[in-house]
Amino acid sequence: MMLSVVKPGECIRLRRTVTEDDVVQFAAITGDHAVNHVDEAYMRTTRYGNRIAHGVLVLGLSSAASTQLADRIPALTVSAGYDRVRFPGPVRIGDTVTIEYTVESVDEARGRVHAAVRGTTQNGVVCLVAAHVLAVLPAQDGGR
Repeated sequence: MMLSVVKPGECIRLRRTVTEDDVVQFAAITGDHAVNHVDEAYMRTTRYGNRIAHGVLVLGLSSAASTQLADRIPALTVSAGYDRVRFPGPVRIGDTVTIEYTVESVDEARGRVHAAVRGTTQNGVVCLVAAHVLAVLPAQDGGR
């Protein structure tokens, strides 16, 4: 009954503008200093026209959306993983990304919430699609 507070079809939406500082810090934390993220002069010569944010940085924004949903569940939740992650379009520095985290199904018996994740920029460019599994832990495993 812990998962009765979550219903298929409900959607958590959040928006965030990706900043220069976000990209620089993410590169420093992960060690991913690929030219598409850090070399503006080079990226001006490509079809992108300028630097783009790390796809995994954008995926990380979906974690905040899943946490908003998880905060309503009266048990400890953990991410069981993301599947079918794709980055169909770029996110540029200064883009505002909207994440939609939509509950697709709730499996009370297994303690799982399955959600679709979709990210779009302010221009309607789809920049992220994924599936996410949120696991609900029983009390003996640290659940509340």
